[in-house]
Amino acid sequence: MLTFKDCLAKTSEMGYVEELMLSVARVSGLPGVCLREQVLFESGQRGEVISLHPNIAEVMVFSKSALRVGTRVVRVGYPFSILAGKKLLGRLIDSLGEPLEGKKNWVETDMEWRPVDVRPSGIASRKRITRGFETGVILVDLLVPLGHGQRELVLGDRKTGKSQLLWRAVKTQVRAGNICIYAAVGKRKIEILQTWNFLKENDLAKSTIMIASGSNDSSGEIFLTPYTAVTLAEYFRDQGRDVLLVIDDMTTHAKYYRELALLSRKFPGRDSYPGDIFHIHSKLLERAGSFEKGSITCLPLAETQMGDMTGYVQTNLMSMTDGHIYFDSGLFFAGRRPAIDPFLSVTRVGRQTQSPLQKDVTHRLLQMLTDYERTSRFIKFGTELGENSRASLDLGEKIWKFFDQPINEIVHLDLAIVMFALLISGNFNSSKMADYIKKYEGDERLRKQIAKYVNNCQTFDQLTSKLTSDNFKI
Repeated sequence: MLTFKDCLAKTSEMGYVEELMLSVARVSGLPGVCLREQVLFESGQRGEVISLHPNIAEVMVFSKSALRVGTRVVRVGYPFSILAGKKLLGRLIDSLGEPLEGKKNWVETDMEWRPVDVRPSGIASRKRITRGFETGVILVDLLVPLGHGQRELVLGDRKTGKSQLLWRAVKTQVRAGNICIYAAVGKRKIEILQTWNFLKENDLAKSTIMIASGSNDSSGEIFLTPYTAVTLAEYFRDQGRDVLLVIDDMTTHAKYYRELALLSRKFPGRDSYPGDIFHIHSKLLERAGSFEKGSITCLPLAETQMGDMTGYVQTNLMSMTDGHIYFDSGLFFAGRRPAIDPFLSVTRVGRQTQSPLQKDVTHRLLQMLTDYERTSRFIKFGTELGENSRASLDLGEKIWKFFDQPINEIVHLDLAIVMFALLISGNFNSSKMADYIKKYEGDERLRKQIAKYVNNCQTFDQLTSKLTSDNFKI
């Protein structure tokens, strides 16, 4: 552990706190300090230099306990860093990388220091996204497909089921043998415990690290949370692993950065956000991607107000990600689970990871749902419907019921494709989906049989005809 005396002996520069503004301290007496350098206060708190002025350095303080004017501060000599290592797997930690549970058994060995704020890797080190990424949610995997290394924004109003999508994605990726990093940014304690209990109850914690900052933590600690998360994701990526990074959520992060910026007297822009908010978020999300050794798939979350997708932070995030999944509150209150609007959701690179069969299934699904929505609008005007229109309505209702999967269940992509083919051919019962999922997971012979159907068919019509001719049933 760093000590005040050791740092002073190393750098020989000691300053004093001249002014305090909650999580921002103005420090004098450090002539050689650099931007983003770590500093240490004599009371034990750590900080990071965020701006430099003549004879004054502004420091972001990472601590709940208050400082005092006149407190001594010393340079550390290197950028703000955290400890990263495999020992963090299965732990709930704070934004400084220190455990929130099991502190007695915590020993900082076999770990390495990593700076939290680094320049994103250049385009030369990145690879084309070619491998599909499964979330375990039928609607997403069939209509808004993702790829390993993609950055996909998840946005919608509060309490519309966004967290359930993220939890299922974590569950799917852990079962696939990948690492998951979950960042809870400025959440209430009950929300943090709900997520952590879900990870432990489903045996997911062993391959997951959860970084949590509470709403009662300092603004500096909350701002640091996603940086700590992506730094740990980069550590496992460099070990050759595929990593899922969940940031919940970016709008809260932006609000606390706005607070820090206004305290440090930065000029406010639109909605009082500082002018560099776009740079802050884009630099953070650019660290995800597909690389030579491994990949970091990032699912940042953003909240909307009354379904408004045109908010300042939301549109910024939409412009710097590879698509978005939109949760509609109207669909949620209408009873759809998940309440995702497939017509307002976008994936920019996910379709290039699909096989010909998967592309055909996505195309057919969108076409059927479009016909259903178009026909539904005519009913409101009392229009008499023909036989084709009634068939379109019936099929659309069956598809939406098919998407309404059990909340704690995840569905493998191959199983989802075969179940959809059976639905179209009239051999599928949506009320028994939980039984189908359980049978698929427990029967290796069935899994191989379904995989054979999916791998050997190039089009959706070919798959349905093959299943019908073989009289296949789950």
